[in-house]
Amino acid sequence: MHGSIQVVKVLVLGFFLIVEIVGKHFTDLWAVHVKGGEEIAQAVAERHGFIYKGQIMPDYYHFQHRKVAKRSAYASTHYHQPLTEDSDILWVEQQVAKSRQKRSVINQRFNDPKWPLMWYLNRGGGLDMNVRKAWDMGYTGKGVVVTILDDGIEKDHPDLTKNYDANASFDVNGHDPDPQPRYDFSNENRHGTRCAGEVAAQADNNICSVGVAYNARIGGVRMLDGDVTDSVEAQSLSLNPQHIHIYSASWGPDDDGRTVDGPATLARKAFYDGITKGRGGLGSIFVWASGNGGRDFDNCNCDGYTNSIYTLSISSVTEKGDIPWYSEACSSTLATTYSSGSGVEKQIVTTDLRKSCTETHTGTSASAPLAAGLIALALEANPMLTWRDMQHIVIETSKSENLGTREDWASNGVGKNVSHSFGFGLMDAAAMVSLARNWTTVPAQHICEIRSYEHNSRPIPQNGRMSVNLYTDGCEGTQNHVKYLEHVQARITMTSIRRGETRIFLTSPSSTVSTLLARRTRDQSREGFNNWAFMTTHNWGEPAKGQWKLEIETSAVSIRNIKLRDWVLVLYGTDSPPRKSPTSVRSPHFDYGQYYPEKAPENRNLPPVDEYNVDSEEDYYENPPTTTTTTTTTTSNYFQRNHHFFQHTEKTNHHNIHASTSQQCKPGFFKMGETCLSDCPQHYYGYVQAVQLAGPNRSNYSKSVLHTHTQGVCKPCHESCLTCKGSMASDCFQCASGFEWRGNKQCEKKMIWDLLDPDVMKHLAWAIILCIAAILLFSVIFGILQARERGRLCWKSKPNYVPDWGKGHYDGVTPNFALHDSDNEAEFSPPAKTQTLFPASLGFKHHHCHTRVGQNV
Repeated sequence: MHGSIQVVKVLVLGFFLIVEIVGKHFTDLWAVHVKGGEEIAQAVAERHGFIYKGQIMPDYYHFQHRKVAKRSAYASTHYHQPLTEDSDILWVEQQVAKSRQKRSVINQRFNDPKWPLMWYLNRGGGLDMNVRKAWDMGYTGKGVVVTILDDGIEKDHPDLTKNYDANASFDVNGHDPDPQPRYDFSNENRHGTRCAGEVAAQADNNICSVGVAYNARIGGVRMLDGDVTDSVEAQSLSLNPQHIHIYSASWGPDDDGRTVDGPATLARKAFYDGITKGRGGLGSIFVWASGNGGRDFDNCNCDGYTNSIYTLSISSVTEKGDIPWYSEACSSTLATTYSSGSGVEKQIVTTDLRKSCTETHTGTSASAPLAAGLIALALEANPMLTWRDMQHIVIETSKSENLGTREDWASNGVGKNVSHSFGFGLMDAAAMVSLARNWTTVPAQHICEIRSYEHNSRPIPQNGRMSVNLYTDGCEGTQNHVKYLEHVQARITMTSIRRGETRIFLTSPSSTVSTLLARRTRDQSREGFNNWAFMTTHNWGEPAKGQWKLEIETSAVSIRNIKLRDWVLVLYGTDSPPRKSPTSVRSPHFDYGQYYPEKAPENRNLPPVDEYNVDSEEDYYENPPTTTTTTTTTTSNYFQRNHHFFQHTEKTNHHNIHASTSQQCKPGFFKMGETCLSDCPQHYYGYVQAVQLAGPNRSNYSKSVLHTHTQGVCKPCHESCLTCKGSMASDCFQCASGFEWRGNKQCEKKMIWDLLDPDVMKHLAWAIILCIAAILLFSVIFGILQARERGRLCWKSKPNYVPDWGKGHYDGVTPNFALHDSDNEAEFSPPAKTQTLFPASLGFKHHHCHTRVGQNV
């Protein structure tokens, strides 16, 4: 019995272990949006029994509850519900621990002992990043602040302490200002200190190495040494954005070849706030390592951090100019710097934990900080560069010579060499600072979205390829006109049988082919993609107008059809050539602070339109990645071209145009209540309506004029839809919980789901399976033990003593059977006077077993 109890205990522990592995890890922390400042936030926390842990970013705070487990497979609805009902709380979310992995796999002389070993700064032959030339021009990063988002930095390291900046540092894991890493025997928290040394190790101090920007200020954020939640990422990305210029990150989702993950609600808001408000409106610069999943055939376009238009995604090249074994090839990579290669190639020299030095820093973890240092040199040359200016400069100056093989490169429509492994090439410090000194701010960014309706829900042939053509004029004739491309996104919603067997290609009107997704053999997921934004930089500078082609190829075989549910082509760029606009000092909200109404076409006979300004302080705390609808159809021919951003999905006329003088969202975003969203949340779809705005009186008009422009709004889907393109049941892209696709191509209710919560079903199923297994195992063990106890099994047993009754008669006295135990009484009855022998079969307790002969008396 004791053994069976142990088995049950093991099974129960196994169940909780499985739940821990396969489920989400809810923490005891909540992110809460409260208006009015810290005092009100503290009062709210105290009112609900929470501990106030501090501010994440303005108006967003950390709450903790001591009665909630630090890690749990289930959300704590008991403590969450009162927060959602509090009128002072605008938004709340229990934080989930996320998996984030560190990506670490001469003319001028310095006395630093490792300087001669810094080969990537001491070479020529066309393989130099020309850092020494930039130093010779007088640029060393002075006045520029860089922070390393990682596991902390050793602020008292003798090669970092002079350049350490406390205002660029914080311990998000420990909720204190000290980013000192946690020490242990394995020195696993050395990652941030190594990255910091690459950027700003002090020069000529006879200690260790030399940083690329050795006069820059360096800080560190300790955020990877604990549970990484959405709020942890957001607080790190938004740390002191008016003081910090460059954020360097060498981490991301698991590089395992099967993960598709990216920033969540708060982190997305932090990115957007950074590029719109950081550095006084010039925009924070985010540098990101592209990933080390090459060995597992990973693709960095499945990483929502590296494929964001707001980050500079940096890959690696080896000492010999080859593609490293860990490199991930994808179309979102912007440029490359040096790092480690094969076992015989040199690695990166930098500072290390415990005030030491190392020559073995590796992976794209080492490449991103080098890029951050190079960008610091360019920012010193021109502090007024915007976040988009910097991306233009990197692309214009990167070198493709001597990298990889000819097959690794292609020339895009404007003659720029570009590679899926190296981006636009090896970064060049001297060229960057030279161009930055005389750089003209690029024109404002425009966004043009195009959706194709005719190919929705189209099946993809098994072991075949499907092509979808889409023509666009780049939103010509509107305020969103894109003529010269920068980033291009294909937002795709599709089903899958084995997601890793899918390949996706995008061909531009200039015939440039971008591999948006290569085959990932380890990705066995059936989830497909839900409005996932695949991004390419390969069309940079090309014209937007023309026919685009999306190709999807799959090698998966199944009786179920794989379908392309939806795809939206998103073009980012300008309507005039970059570097041709007048040079001017930028205002704090140059790109996103003003909204310019659509220029009316001649045939609309509308009065002249004045520009009106709307402050673009959008609040993006609700922005899950779901399908957006940005195409419309109206009675005006002007709005009926090519299914573009301003067209309506439902016909409208001048009687249902909405009059409004309230704050509007900028083009490409959708209004939901008082909030502007880049994507409508689940259960809503994007709808673009015409809006009339009151303009000033003209001398030719007796009344104020109503000017018309378009405004995106989020409208509810049918109750059966999770994501949709309209309000009808037949407009679903994906079914909501409790619904499933039926033969009529609509989402209909599942009977079993009416009674059970779908979110709990997988845990309930595991619990039932394990309980049944435990019961069966217990029954088998219990039955065996009982059978053995009752003599039903012929196991070897010790023979019982059989008395000799003939010798037991003394002077006519019969033995006292009452002294025998109950078992013997049951098996040995008192003998008759003439009885002298027992049957042979009674020699053993298990008398039905005949493996041994009983003793005769």
